[in-house]
Amino acid sequence: MTAIYAILLFLLMITPHELGHLLVAKAVGVQVNEFAIGMGPAIFKRQKGETLYSLRAFPLGGYCAMEGENEESDNERAFNNRPAWAKILVLVAGAAMNVLTALIIMICISLAVGTATNTVGEVTKGGPAELQGIVAGDKIVAINGQATDEWQEVINGIRDSKDIVELTVDRNGEIINYSLTPTVGSDKVPVIGIKSKIVKDPIKSISNGAKGTWQMGKLMFSSLKQLISGSASIKDVAGPVGMVSLVGQTGKLGFTYVANLIALISLNLAILNLLPLPALDGGRIIFVIIRKITGKMISDRTEGIVHMIGMALLLGLLLMVTVNDVGRLFQ
Repeated sequence: MTAIYAILLFLLMITPHELGHLLVAKAVGVQVNEFAIGMGPAIFKRQKGETLYSLRAFPLGGYCAMEGENEESDNERAFNNRPAWAKILVLVAGAAMNVLTALIIMICISLAVGTATNTVGEVTKGGPAELQGIVAGDKIVAINGQATDEWQEVINGIRDSKDIVELTVDRNGEIINYSLTPTVGSDKVPVIGIKSKIVKDPIKSISNGAKGTWQMGKLMFSSLKQLISGSASIKDVAGPVGMVSLVGQTGKLGFTYVANLIALISLNLAILNLLPLPALDGGRIIFVIIRKITGKMISDRTEGIVHMIGMALLLGLLLMVTVNDVGRLFQ
């Protein structure tokens, strides 16, 4: 099962990214010589028009090979001869597709599991809520004096309460106030014995998906900040081997958890690709902007060399991370 999840992870990370480059490149008139998913020898290939489409043996990446991307070309449809705005659109498109993929996955997860509402769906027999008279169908409108329309706010309010939880509920238009003393659950978290009513709401799922994607993005930027500041080590970073291992562990919890992990990794790929480093899309965008401002002070050949050096350094980093991943497998 781990292998299936790993392949799914690969397809949902690489394919949308490279497809974004392909679609936008063709839309702005850039000649695409090859669109490949995977690396190494081709196990399937087909020429369609000017573009060779191929599926390659090793699921370690992919590429959208554009004319004039890393070398000088006199072809008027070459990447290096297109306007700056067109180049930037092509370069951003890969990351944009990864963000869109993460968003769609998060929306689908919300649709599948449903949305927790502020309406009480179930009351635990003998729990604080039942003993005080709260019943299924009550809508929680305030907790500890703060108005609320989000179930997460109810959870946070209960968790943060020291001794007493003040609940205000709406029962068929009647506003009722309750004071409850929470008990401590098996995980040592305060509980009052209620569960949310779960509903399948497409509109709310879109909102939840967007919020979840945004929270993931914030988590990624926080992790990057820790790496830059030195509060986190490169040893904490997972590469392909580590991700496959993590997918395998997550798979034991269920497909929903795997889907959530795939969305997280897809979003991480988008953010990492837009970092202003040579060989990454973000680094290429920086070169486009510099060359737009300065003219032809930087040649296509010089830029290509810089990106090749950047790629070599990134491959070295990937090797280091992979060694760490393999080491963790035997710990």
